[in-house]
Amino acid sequence: MTALRGIELELQRGRCLGIFGPNGAGKTTLLKILATLIRPSAGRVCIAGHDAVQEAEKVRPLLGVLSHRTFLYGYLTAEENLRFYGRLFGVQQLSERISEVLHVVGLEDYAQQLVRTYSRGMQQRLAIARTILHHPTPLLLDEPYTGLDQQATSRLQVLV
Repeated sequence: MTALRGIELELQRGRCLGIFGPNGAGKTTLLKILATLIRPSAGRVCIAGHDAVQEAEKVRPLLGVLSHRTFLYGYLTAEENLRFYGRLFGVQQLSERISEVLHVVGLEDYAQQLVRTYSRGMQQRLAIARTILHHPTPLLLDEPYTGLDQQATSRLQVLV
């Protein structure tokens, strides 16, 4: 079965696009293709001037990907999680950047707390911090509001 057919999409820097549809419509598949996690069976994907299939290694560091799964380590603190991901992305002035993103998502007071003790909403906010840690463009957000309260939802809307 074909998940996506006839998709043509161009998005300029600074723009935001929401994709809506019923379960099984291909929304997550499209995001996975854009994130270079799966290859399209046909067509072309270009991100920031790079062919996302042929030059995936150049595209991946540019992306901020937020899945419905948080990909956080529960046995580490928020700061340790961000330090781990920051090192993967080669973030400069990492300690300062960690402080910045924790402040943006409202978790600065919980930086030394183990992630496994966080509520689902707090974990989602930390996943958002992880997503923006390396100053990515574009952001690919799959169900970003999962578990967020009204205040956290407002913070996220400011980011996107």
